Amino acid sequence: MDSAVNETPVVYSGQFGDYTITPADRQGVVLYRAGLMVAALAFGAGAAIALFSNQNSTLVQAISALYTLFWLGLGLSLATIHIYLVPLHRLLQGVWLVGGLASLALSHGIDGPLAQTVMATPAVLWGIGFTFVALTGIFFKEAFCFDRLETKLLTPLVPLLLLGHLAGWLPLGVEQGLLAAWAVLFLVFALRKAVQPIVPDIGDKSVFTYLKQQRSTPPSLG
Repeated sequence: MDSAVNETPVVYSGQFGDYTITPADRQGVVLYRAGLMVAALAFGAGAAIALFSNQNSTLVQAISALYTLFWLGLGLSLATIHIYLVPLHRLLQGVWLVGGLASLALSHGIDGPLAQTVMATPAVLWGIGFTFVALTGIFFKEAFCFDRLETKLLTPLVPLLLLGHLAGWLPLGVEQGLLAAWAVLFLVFALRKAVQPIVPDIGDKSVFTYLKQQRSTPPSLG
C-alpha cells in the first residue's frame, strides 16, 4: 500500500530533476486501473457467454452490451494511462475511437447479434479490430514497463487470434482456447494492477515535464 499523502509531499529524483506526486496523479492511476477492471470483467463475461452459452440467443445478444462496457472501460484507461510519447498515446486513443465507431456502424447495419457477425464474417475485424489494437498497445506498454508475464503473453496472443480468425487459418477449437486464455490472462492482469503500488504507474514525471518543454520550445535557427 502507498503511504498517505502528508502535508510535506515526498520528493522523487527523476531523470531530468525532482518531482512530487499529487492527489490528481494518484486519482489518474486509480481511474486507469478501474477502467482496466471494467474492461477485463466485461470481456471475461462476454467470452464466457461465447464459449459456454450453446448459442442461446438472449445471452449472445448480451455480448453486444458487454462489448460496449468493455470499450468504455478501455477508453477510460486510455484517457488516464501514463505514456511518455504523446504521439503513441494519441495513436492508441485514435485506434480505440475508430474501433468504436466501426462497431457502432456495424451494430446499426446488421440484423443479428454482433458476436455472431464477427464469427460468421471475419472481415468486420478490419473495423472493430482497431479496438483491440488499442488494448494490445496497453498490454505491450505494461509488458515493457513492468515485465509482467501475463502481458508478455497477451501482446502476441491478441493479434494471433484476431489475425488468425480474419485469415481463416485457425481451427475453431484453437480459437476457443486462445479466447479463454485471453479472458483469464486479462483478468489476472487487471487484478494484479489493482494491488500494485501507485507510484510506479505514474512514472518519472520529470520526463513528462522535459518532453513538454521540448515540444513548446521553438526550433533554433542557428
